Amino acid sequence: MFKGSNVALVTPFKNNKLDEENYIKLINFHLQNGTNGLVPAGTTGESPTLNHSEHEKVIELCIKEAKGKVPVIAGTGSNSTEEAISLTKHAEKAGANGALVVTPYYNKPTQEGLYQHYKALNDNCGIPIIIYNIPGRSVVDMSVDTMARLFELKNIIGVKDATGDLNRVKQQKEKMGNEFIQLTGEDGNAFEFNKRGGVGCISVTANVAPKLCSEMQKFSKSSSDNEIKEAERIDQILQPLHKSLFIESNPGPVKYAAKLLNLCDDAVRLPLVKITKKTQEEVKKALTNAKLI
Repeated sequence: MFKGSNVALVTPFKNNKLDEENYIKLINFHLQNGTNGLVPAGTTGESPTLNHSEHEKVIELCIKEAKGKVPVIAGTGSNSTEEAISLTKHAEKAGANGALVVTPYYNKPTQEGLYQHYKALNDNCGIPIIIYNIPGRSVVDMSVDTMARLFELKNIIGVKDATGDLNRVKQQKEKMGNEFIQLTGEDGNAFEFNKRGGVGCISVTANVAPKLCSEMQKFSKSSSDNEIKEAERIDQILQPLHKSLFIESNPGPVKYAAKLLNLCDDAVRLPLVKITKKTQEEVKKALTNAKLI
């Protein structure tokens, strides 16, 4: 169920409030352009600055608008285990197909602490849970051995790997087998990640290039040499765009790209600010090179 191009949805704002109209438009843009799954209320959706009511609404609207056409993996992580359980229970009740749960940031738990955090989620919720391992933002790195322990639990099904270490794909596959779902959280390594045994991406770039991202994913898993070559060709087109979207803190650049495509405004919430003119030019150039504008 969870494979291919899954978009880490931005949360559009207007006057610092959730812009429901453009959020719904954005979801339908993905349904019409081949995106394989929707991921609301993640880091790209600025979840750290959404209050609980907004967080829940963003997830509910996404599930309602998706109408079961594609899976919805709700972002429900927190550095408070109690809060993560509450958000995950809400996502389950709302009808999400899965939950994306980031490793607890700032607290710096040990491997045992990480295990107990996810075990508590597993024991209190009945929804499939994907571990989000992103040491660059959370400071902690979940080991392969800890993941293997967690995979023994009924609801822990896979990982969004944002370590940037492609060797982890093989290590995790050898330890947990093919049933353990491996999605990359790094757009730039998506093609190579799949070649090594991954099954997809939770993508920032897909916000503005859904068709290219979904086609790259589809062709990259093909047994046809010609389709693999096509995946590689698309990947090369996308690489400058991937780079431009991370010149400044995500989701500033991708929201600006979305504005250029008339999808939503580029407003972000403090402590994030709009991107500089220099970065704007780089984003615009990358979109032009990819023939998206």
